Amino acid sequence: MPARPPGIVLADSVTKPTEVWSGSVLISGSHGGIYAAYCAAMARVRAVILNDAGRGKDHAGIGGADWCDAIGLPYAAIDTMSARIGNAEDMAARGVISTVNRTATASGVTPGQAVLDAARRLTTAAQFTADVPTYAEARTDLPPGPSGRRIVLADSASLIGASDIGQVIICGSHGGMPGTDPKSALKADGYAAFYNDAGGGADGAGFTRLPVLDDRGIAAGTVAAMSARIGDARSTYEDGVLSRVNGTARRLGGAPGMALKDFAGILLA
Repeated sequence: MPARPPGIVLADSVTKPTEVWSGSVLISGSHGGIYAAYCAAMARVRAVILNDAGRGKDHAGIGGADWCDAIGLPYAAIDTMSARIGNAEDMAARGVISTVNRTATASGVTPGQAVLDAARRLTTAAQFTADVPTYAEARTDLPPGPSGRRIVLADSASLIGASDIGQVIICGSHGGMPGTDPKSALKADGYAAFYNDAGGGADGAGFTRLPVLDDRGIAAGTVAAMSARIGDARSTYEDGVLSRVNGTARRLGGAPGMALKDFAGILLA
């Protein structure tokens, strides 16, 4: 990968900010939805480059573009098929820009550029100064089923904790491994966990949590990006159609093409 110039920082997830992000161009492996853009804005980055997650239902994978324009924050997203979602180093090495908001266009960023070329241009962008409007992700616990297990709807995997051990967890997050630590696939040992496949992505990165969770004995699957809005757990649950399941989920009755809501009902029985 070409040398990374000063003023550019990399992070596999946008939900774990550090002080060095402030005033820098952030290249993050997170999907390009509104909450990811909000996290970047709260860290006072100069500009942000995310993954378009296959764009998906209602173009949710690039939902942050217009949101960032409203506060003057340059935003771009890469084509999910050009580099692995959840892996900022790979995005910097291979990523190709697919989406640019109006604010980033003013710095000369255009679709088709290599990520580092776009990031270099964005280091000259003016630092945005607008107040950041609050954008809270949602988490909802549904009533338990006959088994005593409950469904946890979490717009982001970052909202999962120890209280969710043994539950059926439905996330708005992408199904790619954020980094290499197996524990990062799911912070608690749920009974099952489901994600958005982000269009599958480069090297099938949108499915990479599934075998890791299989090794932990956790049923897991992804829903097709075009079936449900990424970043929206309620849509994942209500609209999602399974695109892939791991072996543990298959043994419990899950299969590609099944409505996630129907499979979740089986898991609660």
